[in-house]
Amino acid sequence: MQKIKFIITLTIISAIAVACGSASGEEGLAGKKKKLKELQDQSIELKAEITKLEEEIKAEDPNFSEKKSSVLVSVETLNKKTFTHSVEIRGAVESKKNVLLSAEAMGKIESLHVREGQRVSKGQVLVSLDTDLIRNNIKQVNAQLDLANEMFTRQESLWKKNIGTEVRFLEAKANKETLESQLGVLQSQLNMMIVKAPFSGIVDNIPARVGELAQPGLPLVRLVNPDEIYISADVSESYLGKFTPNQAVEIYFPSQDKRVKSKIKSVGQTIKSENRTFELEIDLPKLDFPAQPNQVVVLRLVDYRNDQALVIPTEVIQGDNSGNYVYVINEKDGEKKAIKRQIKIGSSHNLRTEIMSGLDVGEKVVIKGYRDLTDGVEVAIVNN
Repeated sequence: MQKIKFIITLTIISAIAVACGSASGEEGLAGKKKKLKELQDQSIELKAEITKLEEEIKAEDPNFSEKKSSVLVSVETLNKKTFTHSVEIRGAVESKKNVLLSAEAMGKIESLHVREGQRVSKGQVLVSLDTDLIRNNIKQVNAQLDLANEMFTRQESLWKKNIGTEVRFLEAKANKETLESQLGVLQSQLNMMIVKAPFSGIVDNIPARVGELAQPGLPLVRLVNPDEIYISADVSESYLGKFTPNQAVEIYFPSQDKRVKSKIKSVGQTIKSENRTFELEIDLPKLDFPAQPNQVVVLRLVDYRNDQALVIPTEVIQGDNSGNYVYVINEKDGEKKAIKRQIKIGSSHNLRTEIMSGLDVGEKVVIKGYRDLTDGVEVAIVNN
C-alpha cells in the first residue's frame, strides 16, 4: 500500500514540476525537448515500479493474473436462413407494335393525311402517293372490259343457240377474263400507292415529305401502340440457367424514380453471336405514369437462392495467410474464450455473406469487438 502511495505521490510531484516548468517561462524548442525528456524518465520509473508491484502481488496471490478484465463482445447465434443474391441488369421499354411504315411501290408523295402525335385507327390512310397514271390505266381497261363483256354476252347467247363457232366464243371469253385480270392488277397497284395503319396507335414520327419520291423500304411513318409495351434486356451468357419464366422481377424507372413488380415472360434460347448475350422479356403491368419505347430501365433479379444457408455479417470476416476466418465463442467450465475459426465463404449480398463450411448451426459468432480479439482470449458477452 505504501508503494502505491509512493507512485501516486510521484505522479503528483511530476505534474507540479511540469506546471512549474511552464510557469518559469521555459519556451521554445529547447524547453519542449527538456520537458519531454523529464516525462520519459518519469514514465520509465513508473513502468518499472508497476512491474515490481505486479510481481510482488502475484507472489502473494497466484490467481491475480486470472482476474484481469475480459474483452467485451457481442455475438450472433447461427441459424439456417434464406439467402438470396441479386443482380441489376439494364433493359429498355419496347413495343411489339412499333414499326416504320413504307410504301410498297415507287411513287411521288402526294399527300400526308396525319400529323405527329395523332392517334389513328387500324386501316386509316396515312400517306398517299401520286396515282394519276394508274387511275388512267384503270379507266382505259374498264372501257375495254365493258366492250369485252358485251362481246362475250353476245357470243355466249349465239353459242347457246348453236349459232357461230366455238372459237369465237372462247376468244370472247378469254379476252374478257384477261381484261378482268389486268383490272385486278391495276387495282392492287393502286392500293400499294396508299399507306394505311396496320393497327391502332399513335403516329410517332413522319420522316416523309410531300413531293419526295417514295420507294419500297424507305421509311415514311413510324407508328407505335403504347398500350402494348414490355421490357427487353440482353443478359450475359454467364447467367445461363439462372433465370426462369414467371420469376419475380423488380423494374426501376430512373427517369420517374418509380419501381414496379413484374415477372419474366420468356427467356431467350439462343446466344447472340455479336455480344454473347441472350434476351429476357419481362411483362409490364399497367403503370400509373408514362413509359415510352426505348426508355432505359434497371431490372433487379435473383440469380442465386439458398433456403438453408448459414449467413453472417460480411464485416466480421477477416483474412490471414490461411484464408478467411472469424471468431467463435467456446464455453468450458464457466469460461468463455474466443476461438479463431477458418471458414470458406460463398456469395455476399446486402452486407451479409453465405458460409459454405467451417461453421455449424448454434455456434456463436463474434460480431462486435472482434478486432480486439486473439485466439484463446477470455471474453464477456454483452447485449448487442
